[in-house]
Amino acid sequence: MVGVLGGTGDQGRGLAYRLAKAGQRVIIGSRAAERAEAAAAELGLGIEGADNAACARRSDVVIVAVPWDGHGKTLEALREELAGKLVIDCVNPLGFDKQGAYALKPEEGSAAQQAAALLPESRVTAAFHHLSAVLLSDPEIEEIDTDVMVLGENRADTDIVQALAARIPGMRGVFAGRLRNAHQVESLVANLISANRRYKAHAGLRVTDI
Repeated sequence: MVGVLGGTGDQGRGLAYRLAKAGQRVIIGSRAAERAEAAAAELGLGIEGADNAACARRSDVVIVAVPWDGHGKTLEALREELAGKLVIDCVNPLGFDKQGAYALKPEEGSAAQQAAALLPESRVTAAFHHLSAVLLSDPEIEEIDTDVMVLGENRADTDIVQALAARIPGMRGVFAGRLRNAHQVESLVANLISANRRYKAHAGLRVTDI
């Protein structure tokens, strides 16, 4: 079972939809169980909904897709439920002003490193940062042409995340280093947002020669 914390937000909802469409059992979490259940019913595909604690407890793999400003508090509150779980952090610490999006640098170095610090008994990885929520949620789109950068400390864990990404048609998981390299992967989203605004697109990434 894959759980998506923040599964009622655009990114989490889109990931839940794509994974469920690929045949993965999915449960989405929210601070309010009723909100998660309503979103799950709307998505269909056998997706379930629960509050964040139940979502974390029932899942083997947990994707963290909560807003950056609630990232730390959410994970701190779920430390016990996430113990022993494979956690995939896809949160991008970004700020916005009149010039557009820009990267923030957490005290720990990145959102993924903050997650690892807050969840010492979990196996924290980082992935799914560069995906367009618009493309993820569009039922008319069969394949999403993009690579997924995967970071983590343990090869067995990053292999699982890469395989999970590959379940979604058009996607490929690519190992991109240890968690200490997560900041630049998270930050690149600011560049993609700028490109998308200029070209009215939903840009993704492809890594060549591998």
